[in-house]
Amino acid sequence: MKKSYYLGNCSTCIRIIKELELGKDVVMQEIKTEKITPNQLDDMAKLAGSYEALFSRVAIKYRSLGLNKQKLEEKDYRKYIIEEYTFLKRPVLIYGKKIFVGNSKNTIAAAKSAIATSQ
Repeated sequence: MKKSYYLGNCSTCIRIIKELELGKDVVMQEIKTEKITPNQLDDMAKLAGSYEALFSRVAIKYRSLGLNKQKLEEKDYRKYIIEEYTFLKRPVLIYGKKIFVGNSKNTIAAAKSAIATSQ
């Protein structure tokens, strides 16, 4: 599977998508207009190793809801990501059996490498 989950009004997501030069065979899902399904999130978590790995602590709602003062568990991470798209660390790229989550330089470099070796 080749799929990208991103936010259309996020300049970082758009920049990374352009930088990765994703082919037309990558299915693009804009998470604000097409919500993530529980099954999609479960599949992402299997590849990432946990729901926590997919959870964004920099989302504005993280602090405004007081989540930074709570001890969250896997079920909580799952619940919040499904309820509110801003809690998904983005962009997420699933390329074959690998997942790349977030916008760190190391993540983007690893995604570029995976794309290059598959071509």
